[in-house]
Amino acid sequence: MIWPFLMIYVSEKLSLSLSTVSTLITINAITGLFASFVAGAVSDKLGRKLVMIVSLAVNGISYLLMSQAHSYMGFALIMVLMGASNPLYQVGSDAMLADMIVPEKRTNAYAIIRMINNAGIAVGPALGGFIAARSYTYAFLGAALGMITYSLLLFFRGRETLNKAYRPENVPETEGPGGYSRVFKDHPYVVFALLVGMGLIAPSMLWTLFAVYTKQNFGLPENLYGWLPTTNALMCVFVQFSVTQVSRRFHPLPVIGVGMLIYALGVGSVAIMNSFWGFWVSMVLMTFGELTLIPTVSKYIADLAPADMRGRYMSFYWFAWGIARGTAPLIGGFLNDNISPRSIWIGGLAIGLLSSFCLFIYSARKRDFQTA
Repeated sequence: MIWPFLMIYVSEKLSLSLSTVSTLITINAITGLFASFVAGAVSDKLGRKLVMIVSLAVNGISYLLMSQAHSYMGFALIMVLMGASNPLYQVGSDAMLADMIVPEKRTNAYAIIRMINNAGIAVGPALGGFIAARSYTYAFLGAALGMITYSLLLFFRGRETLNKAYRPENVPETEGPGGYSRVFKDHPYVVFALLVGMGLIAPSMLWTLFAVYTKQNFGLPENLYGWLPTTNALMCVFVQFSVTQVSRRFHPLPVIGVGMLIYALGVGSVAIMNSFWGFWVSMVLMTFGELTLIPTVSKYIADLAPADMRGRYMSFYWFAWGIARGTAPLIGGFLNDNISPRSIWIGGLAIGLLSSFCLFIYSARKRDFQTA
């Protein structure tokens, strides 16, 4: 309800440049980088349910606080709080699903979860844009109520899926800080996660700066812009399963490369659009990249990770995503303020194409190694 319009709200409330306001997203992402490692270790040791509940409750409280913030420092402190809590839910949720679903069904399972999530997201931006155009305070309160309600539902109705009794043979009890040494020793996985993270800079730029770009340069109001993320969510609900039925027939690594390529082309296409329907076409194209990439990446990591390390493998993936979220607003803000607004999307296209190219090379070498 509120996140797509946050940069508009803060920039108008504080009367600051886009580069300065974008640093709030970077602060949020940098905090999330450190929190993602904690999330993985805690979810593997204490359970998935606990970290998810904490994340939801803290996010709800943060939205309440944000409705009362009146300074850059106030927003920055709230962004730290949200950045510290967000990865807890993401890591716990991904690990919980891997606990419950056998490998051959995980692609469909992650796709179905995305469909369900986006059913809510489809309503959120349209409703949030309608409310925000009249009162941002009510939008913040609505978002907070949703988060806190979900945390209570999970507390009373959710079940823990972590098997604390399981431990593989020949693995020491202590493995260094957070138990991440086994993840870092898996060099191919580390390279893979960082390549995906690099490519995700492009869509992160879009989700961070798109609303501000369309309003400042083309006068697109919040209640009309809200239909763009709603389109993304509706496609995730109604198209995701069809895309997955095709993508699951192929090895995941080439599919991930293709998904990243489509992602990049969708972001880059924004540079040539100048109306609502043009921006809508860009969102549709970018969403096809998302539908191809995200469930396949989640499934690939879930299959790759040892059962006792799923939380930490997922958290490193979210760490890479956090790097993308942290650098995207800085890159986009710099391009906007020092070159031109359209250069945001040209930069995103270049980064996405580079990531896609590297992922195709990685996929080819991985297959050659396995064949040999």
